[in-house]
Amino acid sequence: MRSVLKIESLQNSRVKNAVRLNEARERSAQQRTLVEGYRPLLRAVENGYPLEEVYFCPALFLGENEPALLERAAQAGAALIELTEEPLRKITTRNRPEGLLALVPIIRRPLESHHPEAHGFYLIVERIERPGNLGTIFRSADAAGVTGVIICNPQTDAFNPEVIRASIGTVFATPMFEARSVEALAWCRRYGLRTVAATPHTDLFYTDADLTPALAVVIGAEKVGLSEVWLEQADLQVRIPMLGQADSLNVATATTLLLYEVLRQRGVREVPHS
Repeated sequence: MRSVLKIESLQNSRVKNAVRLNEARERSAQQRTLVEGYRPLLRAVENGYPLEEVYFCPALFLGENEPALLERAAQAGAALIELTEEPLRKITTRNRPEGLLALVPIIRRPLESHHPEAHGFYLIVERIERPGNLGTIFRSADAAGVTGVIICNPQTDAFNPEVIRASIGTVFATPMFEARSVEALAWCRRYGLRTVAATPHTDLFYTDADLTPALAVVIGAEKVGLSEVWLEQADLQVRIPMLGQADSLNVATATTLLLYEVLRQRGVREVPHS
């Protein structure tokens, strides 16, 4: 395993810089973010996402596969930098760090640059607020084989380290695009995708809607729901039945139900691993 440097000091400039990347303002200024943990880093490597530097602390490794992953990261062009336990713990926001952190560039893809696949199956998320929810949504989108995730009018950044961690790195596995809601709607119409908006303000259950054509499932924030753009102009509105006292589900849970209903209607029994 190759290492270009070993850092022991908390005052090292690389350590200080990595700590700053836990703040949204600094990530925006540097256009970089942090990927922490074995599985998120593995998925970044497997999907060819560029890595700048990988920080590692063998004393905190949880298994025996970390050296092989570090070798793959180095072969992909990352600089390997060993940290002692104290500086790595200064960077991490986790109570039980896994001894792996990567500094990566933020790469944003505008929706206009993308042409949808035939019979595509997209997920549009609007104004999602909590990083944990957005990360879990990415995890469900990956599991359901979604063609792409479109982020509209975000309230939390998809490159927030908490989002990446909650997604277990699936933010690197599913194509992600950004657009304003009006742009996403126009894009769907241009390419003939049926837009299906989730809202409690309709009588149509999601299981009764036809989700077999090329489509985009549209999900909004838990508190405020979808904007008028989608409520007024989506092709279909669907709801999930609520039989108890709660009037809504967690947004990630609701998203998972809707995505798997698409798979059920399309007759998909298992999504093959690549």
